[in-house]
Amino acid sequence: MASTDTSSHAKETIITPVAAPVHAVPDATKEPEVNKIFRLAMKLEASDVHLKVGCPPMMRIRGDITRMEMRPLTQQDMEKLLLPLLEPKKRKILDDEGGVDYSYVIGADECRFRVSLFRQRSRLSLVARRVNNSIPNFKSLGLPPIIEKLCKFSEGLVVVAGVTGSGKSTSIASMLDFVAEAEPLHILTCEDPIEFTFSDKKAYFNQREIGLDCMDWHKALKDAVRQDPDVILVGELRDVETFEAAIHAAETGHLVFGTIHAASSGTTINRILDLFPPEKHSAVRQGLANNLKAVIAQKLVKGLKKGRVPTNEIMIVNPTIRKLIIDSEDSKIPDAIRIGYQEGMQDFTESLRQLVENGDIDKATALEYAPNPEQLKMAFKGIRVAAPGIL
Repeated sequence: MASTDTSSHAKETIITPVAAPVHAVPDATKEPEVNKIFRLAMKLEASDVHLKVGCPPMMRIRGDITRMEMRPLTQQDMEKLLLPLLEPKKRKILDDEGGVDYSYVIGADECRFRVSLFRQRSRLSLVARRVNNSIPNFKSLGLPPIIEKLCKFSEGLVVVAGVTGSGKSTSIASMLDFVAEAEPLHILTCEDPIEFTFSDKKAYFNQREIGLDCMDWHKALKDAVRQDPDVILVGELRDVETFEAAIHAAETGHLVFGTIHAASSGTTINRILDLFPPEKHSAVRQGLANNLKAVIAQKLVKGLKKGRVPTNEIMIVNPTIRKLIIDSEDSKIPDAIRIGYQEGMQDFTESLRQLVENGDIDKATALEYAPNPEQLKMAFKGIRVAAPGIL
């Protein structure tokens, strides 16, 4: 999504170069010097901060990487700006493993960043995602109305899929906040790190951060089902252990939310299967057919009314899709989604068509992100592509 030509954006975000702060005598009453960069990101409404030795601070603004009008950072700058902020445990992880993830809070919880600090070519680099302090609702995010229905399951697994930077965490936070407003429940989250801090409403929250509140994922997920939750957020379905814990929780009567790095509903099934050896695929498919309730695939596209807006594919597991999952006919899932339009399902083509119709994006952007541009052109003309028989 990032453009290779950032010169126009750089002109829009020119700031007065600041003197190198790293040599100043530390003052305990002042904020850490790196906060100047994070606060600039807040002011410019950047989605991400990028720091690399040999480059000036960079930020992602409206989807494009923008270089700030500041001097290039040295390794000494990076060490003095970033290393003093790490707790001893996080510093050890960085030294032992070459990278560490953590949350960083600005001021009195004015803003929160999800930070990845790592080494590349033996030098420090940082990428920090800005997390909204308040949790937006579905309407302000631009999510389709059917999302409300997907929050009302009493049990099962709901997966939000998308590539890095597609807004998965924000969407799932909005869904949990909606659940909290609706029913008196116990919502338990297992996160690495905690991104959004939830307020207790009708439901109350317990949020556990891996490495801070509990030793590791195994311990957190093992404990989860013993803590009488109604709803569980397992974070990213990143390995066999996390997926099996999510399925076990869903099987035992809990509503489970998770995220996964996948581009669509069909590839979500394949991504999960890839975690397991082939001889276990049949059992995994059966587990998905019995417990998966919905997959919400999401991409962010450049908007007209605001910087970026989500486009969503919605798959709700009905008898047709359940059979396709069991029978290993994932290639027919897109057809089943189109057929399920009346049940609230939609593919990316329909989502993009609606965004253009509502004036949220232009046609050129829609065609750029469309999985099938020709199909979208027909949809603009009011022609719905008939799905072939799939059973």
